[in-house]
Amino acid sequence: MVVTRLAGRTFLTVRGPETRATAADCPADGQWIGLYFKLGTFMPRLPNCILRDRNDVTLPEASSRSFWLNGSAWEYPSFDNIETFVTRLVKKGLIDTDPHVQAVLHGQPRRLSQRTEQRHFLRATGMTQATIRQIERARHAANLLRNGSPIAAVAQDAGYFDQAHLTRSLKHFVGQTPSQIIRGEEQLSLLYNTEEM
Repeated sequence: MVVTRLAGRTFLTVRGPETRATAADCPADGQWIGLYFKLGTFMPRLPNCILRDRNDVTLPEASSRSFWLNGSAWEYPSFDNIETFVTRLVKKGLIDTDPHVQAVLHGQPRRLSQRTEQRHFLRATGMTQATIRQIERARHAANLLRNGSPIAAVAQDAGYFDQAHLTRSLKHFVGQTPSQIIRGEEQLSLLYNTEEM
């Protein structure tokens, strides 16, 4: 979720997961508050598979200070009250977490068939487990590069077939080549995460 204040207007946009790096337009005179959902957390009424890859939904405005969600007007959250806002959304059932996805992510024994587990992942994350693993591997490789590891060593350590495979993966998921990441000239995609997962 992103609350945008720009040109005297405020609006709330719900974005889904991204399976590739994308550019975000952020004018200098705008202000944003972003709420990043932990993997496996989702909005049941706005499925991730529909929102995936920049199929964003901007919720309708109820007033200059509120927006419509699930038939009710909600005040736009601020930096100071975002946690209260999320708590209210959870209590109303507008944000949920799939316990099966959390169990798999934490390496707990499988309780569902593989097919059922895949359906849970797609519903809760909008992505397959294979895509999630590829994104995590690209994040790991980007972290290694940012910390000074040589490109050849990163390709091997992160499990890529060769440097070309590493380059294609990083360009797709992070939006930059290994050399660009090392130089640190541009901001990385939102798919990039500075903390290891």
